[in-house]
Amino acid sequence: MSTETVVKNFDTWKSFLGERVIQAEKMGMSEETISKLAFEIGEFLDKKVDPGNYSNRAIKELWDVGTDDEKHTIASLMVKLAKKNA
Repeated sequence: MSTETVVKNFDTWKSFLGERVIQAEKMGMSEETISKLAFEIGEFLDKKVDPGNYSNRAIKELWDVGTDDEKHTIASLMVKLAKKNA
């Protein structure tokens, strides 16, 4: 499955991210470390990927207006959502 496909379909994205979160936990990564990585991924996606659907566009717009603390909150919430949908 291509990265483009994963990012364009929000349900696929949640599942993909959830699987990665579970793998990271099995490797011993802490929730804090995973959330920090999610923040870094969010920064990358914000700069490099044009949202391909309404769900991703809404998240991007929230990301764009958020402070760093708020972005960390969004990243943490995305990790929780993804894990729930893995």
